[in-house]
Amino acid sequence: MTGSQTPRSSSTHTPRGSQTVPVTELSGELFVRRAGRQLANALYAAVKAIRLYPVENAAVQKAILEVAQCVSEILHRETDLELKLAGDTLFLNGVRLRLDLDNYASFSQLLSLFRSTGIGSLHVSSPPLPRDVIVFLSQLQSVAALKEDPLSRFDQLRERLESAGVRTFELAVPTESADEAEQREKAKSAAKRTYAQSLAVMKDAVGSVRLGKSPNIKKIKRVVQSIVDQILADDVSLLGLTTLRDYDEYTFIHSVNVCIFSVALGRRLGLGKMQLYDLGMAALLHDVGKARVPVEVLNKTDDLNDADWRMIAAHPWLGVLALMQLKGLQELPYKAMVVCYEHHMKVDLTGYPRSIRPRDLSIYSKIVAVADGFDAATSQRAYLQATLTPAEVLQEMRDNARRGMDPAIVKAFVAMLGVYPVGTLVRLDTLELALVHAVNPQPDQLSRPMVRIISDPSGNALYPGELADLTETKADGTFVRTVIKTENPERYGIRVGDYFV
Repeated sequence: MTGSQTPRSSSTHTPRGSQTVPVTELSGELFVRRAGRQLANALYAAVKAIRLYPVENAAVQKAILEVAQCVSEILHRETDLELKLAGDTLFLNGVRLRLDLDNYASFSQLLSLFRSTGIGSLHVSSPPLPRDVIVFLSQLQSVAALKEDPLSRFDQLRERLESAGVRTFELAVPTESADEAEQREKAKSAAKRTYAQSLAVMKDAVGSVRLGKSPNIKKIKRVVQSIVDQILADDVSLLGLTTLRDYDEYTFIHSVNVCIFSVALGRRLGLGKMQLYDLGMAALLHDVGKARVPVEVLNKTDDLNDADWRMIAAHPWLGVLALMQLKGLQELPYKAMVVCYEHHMKVDLTGYPRSIRPRDLSIYSKIVAVADGFDAATSQRAYLQATLTPAEVLQEMRDNARRGMDPAIVKAFVAMLGVYPVGTLVRLDTLELALVHAVNPQPDQLSRPMVRIISDPSGNALYPGELADLTETKADGTFVRTVIKTENPERYGIRVGDYFV
């Protein structure tokens, strides 16, 4: 045995006890995605260490070496490294780095630092020295704390790095190329197609069950797969379409919306792709039992009597019976029947149908219950005189224990949608009206989403309006715009869905 040390395998970056393949043995996009996750985690650890300890501390030195090693491994395989911010997504050499529970903290920290310092991309073409990494991350945190706008901070950061002789890290402000704009429009068009197809398939399925026929399971599976794929690629576009409301088609739209919310929430909770397929199928069919409830009861505008409520409360087990009678039953996950039966039970089993014996609700049922409750409470229906705003519904779901939802799932749902969910109409301190366009991915900035300004301070309508980031600050460090309250779109004659189609 020689005195030289064998280089550490990158597999040491993986959680203890995992059986993952060392990153150096992967190829193509799989390598980039895995290496990107490791780089993000290493940068996050180094930023924390530098904030807590002096540079000479062993923890800082170790964290810096981890960053340098990750960068070197990527450059060895890719010859180039570009970490780019696009919206709330990080890309490494053009490959999207997926956000999940394991890397949520690290990704959020990087997004926050990049945005606050005006960085759109970070380019590295040669392995950095430990000193370069220390100077870069130290100055990054220092500049982020300045009371200036992001563009001024960006200029300051570049000047400081230049003065320190650090040229390894090349920085650029956010830009959107023609290709990226085209990709964004394609994603939006794909989301519209997926939503329309899902709605059509759901109409056909409910109609078939209502007539005692068996719906086409293969078609249902295809639309669920499309929803999952779309959520994994671009959840913003599909979540925006859940703002479409039409109480004449409530049953179908509600089922599609619950499927979208459930899959997006399942992804946030770290479920795998195959699990998301099963969850999506269960969510899309969770209310299929209502196809066996008389239409006059479902659409009744007067108060429901006891007999009406008994019919409504029967839809979970009626749904299970409907699913059991489907042709191609072997293609339907058993979990869909469980969700159909459990989604109104509540975590303490005080809901309906009443359980004969104690039981633990499925995680899928808990997810669908949250998605179902939110969409139902924010949807206009024939028998409701008024609906709550999405922000009011989220607050009530979080604070009202009588709703019987799993508090951990609700917390994840609030983190996903933000304090002001997509589609919420808000009044800004500039007196402008705006619609929430996308949630802010930074956990400490959930009250500052991306919005679309739809009226000027005088109340003149703007269509389609302009996007604005509520984290944008002035030179003195104060925010350019801040939400002061939510508004009811009906009061202003605003059709929220018109701004998302």
